[in-house]
Order: sequence, then structure tokens, then C-alpha cells
Amino acid sequence: MLEELKERVTAVAKRAQSEGLCKHKSGNFSMRDTETGLVVVTPSGVDRDALRPADCVVMDGLRVVEAATGLRPTSEALVHLRIYRERPDVVGVAHTHSQYATTFAVLGRPIPAIVYEASYLHPSKARIPVAPYGRPGTMAAADVVADAIHEADAFLMRSHGAVVVSARDVEDAYLNACYLEEIAELYYHALTAGGALTAGAVDPEALPASELQKWAYPSEIVLPEQ
Repeated sequence: MLEELKERVTAVAKRAQSEGLCKHKSGNFSMRDTETGLVVVTPSGVDRDALRPADCVVMDGLRVVEAATGLRPTSEALVHLRIYRERPDVVGVAHTHSQYATTFAVLGRPIPAIVYEASYLHPSKARIPVAPYGRPGTMAAADVVADAIHEADAFLMRSHGAVVVSARDVEDAYLNACYLEEIAELYYHALTAGGALTAGAVDPEALPASELQKWAYPSEIVLPEQ
């Protein structure tokens, strides 16, 4: 089912690994089939070096309709699905943990449109916004992206990472994620050169231990019966 989309999502996920936008098992990717509305998403807990197209999971809303190798969809599927619901024009979603974008996500600091390439991300307020913190794998994490995804085609998830979407395909979403990381890196270096990150700098807000112990795979996702 949707074998071509599985191959494309897998190829993008592997590219993100090789190009450093995601490391180890972090990040996830999806693409929506415009004819059926079904979503192909990367699985949970699989190293992308070992990822195969058959490992990708097909979802109809929160219900898994195909998991050929028995894997669960990424726990961030809730965020992907919320984005597709909020933005029916979106076809591809790339969620990365790229270094510079995630740095500003940790700081809770929006990234201004400092170079023209930011226009590819359609920032209606000339910035890449920051969505409030929501625990990964929860409906809360999905709910907090609703405003940000209507402001731009890219946003930061507080203390988490970056999400970029495309109305074209998953490949274009990934390309825009690359642009976002380049802009974030330029912004970081510009702030560093200007002394803004050193003058009166304070430690970023850290998540409490109690919060880190609460993670669980989302119960809202309906898995096939074994």
C-alpha cells in the first residue's frame, strides 16, 4: 500500500541522517497521499541506517491501517496528523532535531527572517515562531502546534526541535528544513558576533526530572490487533 510514498519517505529520512539534520533515532517524516488522505509515516525507534520502506506505517487518522513489519508509527505521529488537519494544503512534514534550530527551540527564541531564503518558509510575521512546550508523544504536544503552523511553514517546538511542512511533497519539506537550519546557523553566528549570546547570558530553562519520567507511547494511536 502506497509503496512509492514509503520509498520517498524512507529516502528523505536516510538523507536527514547522512546530512546531520537528525542523529541516531531522532526526528520523523511523513507524506500524505492526496487521493486517499492516508498518511505514510516513519516508524518508532528504528535507526535510519537500518530503515526500509516496508518499515513505514500507513495511517488513516489515528488508526494504523498497515504496518507490514509490525512496527509502530513514530510517537510524534500525533503532531503530523494535527498539522494535516489544521493545514489541508500540507502534503509533507519533516520533524528534525537539527543543531542550530533546536538551540533556539531550547531558548524559546523565534528566528527572524534575516536572509531572503526565509521567504521559502512563508513566515507571515517575518519570523519562525516557537510553539509552547508539550510533552513529546502527547496530545498536548499536538495541540500546541495549531497556532504556529498557521503562522509559517516552519516552527520550533520548545525544548524539542523543528517542524517544517510543504504543500508539494516530503522532499520539499526536507529541503525547507535545510533552509531553516542554515538560517538558524546564520542567526546564531550573527548573535555571537554581536555579543548578544554572551553579554549577561543565563542558562536556558531545563525540564524537571519529573517531566522526563512521564513519557509514554501515545494511547490515542490505534494499532492493528496482533
